[in-house]
Formats: sequence, C-alpha cells, structure tokens
Amino acid sequence: MIEVINRQRLQNIDRNSVAQLSRAVLDRIGREDWTLTIIFIRDRMMRELNRDYRGIDQPTDVLSFAYHESMNFSEPEAEANHLGDVVISVETAEAYARELGLTYDREIAHLVIHGALHLAGYDHETDNGEMMKLERKLRKELLRMSKTRQRIRNRRK
Repeated sequence: MIEVINRQRLQNIDRNSVAQLSRAVLDRIGREDWTLTIIFIRDRMMRELNRDYRGIDQPTDVLSFAYHESMNFSEPEAEANHLGDVVISVETAEAYARELGLTYDREIAHLVIHGALHLAGYDHETDNGEMMKLERKLRKELLRMSKTRQRIRNRRK
C-alpha cells in the first residue's frame, strides 16, 4: 500500500496518480512487497524539517526519511516492509518547475521517483551516478506510460 497525504491547500494532488507512480517505481526496482508514504506540505514546514534534520535553514523540494535506518525488528511485520516517507514541498516544486520550464505535474513525478529511490537505498552523492541513470530511465519509461494511458482515456471520451 502506498499512502499519499496532502497537508497543504495550494495545489490539488491527484493521490491515485502519485500512488500508482510510486508503486510502479517500487515494482521496477524489485521492491514489490514494500510500501512508502508520500506527504505534500508547504515551504514553511519543509524549512523546519530541512533545518531540523539537515541543518539547512531553508526549504527544499523533497526530503526522504528512510524507515529502515532506524528500524526496530521487534516492530509488527506490516511496518517492517515500510521504506519510509517522501516529503514534497508544493511551493518549491512549483518554483523549480517554472525555472526548468516543466509542468508542475512533471516536476512532482520527478520528485516522487527521486524520493522513492532514496528510500530504497540509492544515493546520488555516493554511487558514481548510478541513481541518476536509474532515475532518468524510470522517468522516461514511467512518464511515457502515463502519457499513453492518458491518450487512451481521451480516445474513449
């Protein structure tokens, strides 16, 4: 199960699409039985999280909090398969989308993929580019699939 929590009111969030994308990422990287949570917030809360956990007193677009880093194996089995939480700031994501000339939805998809890979143990700062290669591959493959699905839905109307 993928849980999508919306704790902001600036942007509409298509929870089903976010959950489907997250599930597809986990399936593609061999984590079919694992779960995660995606949380959407505003910059004020993201700034607090970034300050408290990374020592950087400004908002960022995405933070990943891996559950397995502090996993207590006496936890119930259902929780043992939970990778952790991906937290996304809709304000920073929107600003980056504008800056990069992308749609807001495409930037959110990028952040969901990026965050899920971090939870699964990938680290672009230490893996000689492996995470970024995988991220590009997944983005290309999964976003193409979603465009195809959208075209199919549009034809049925």
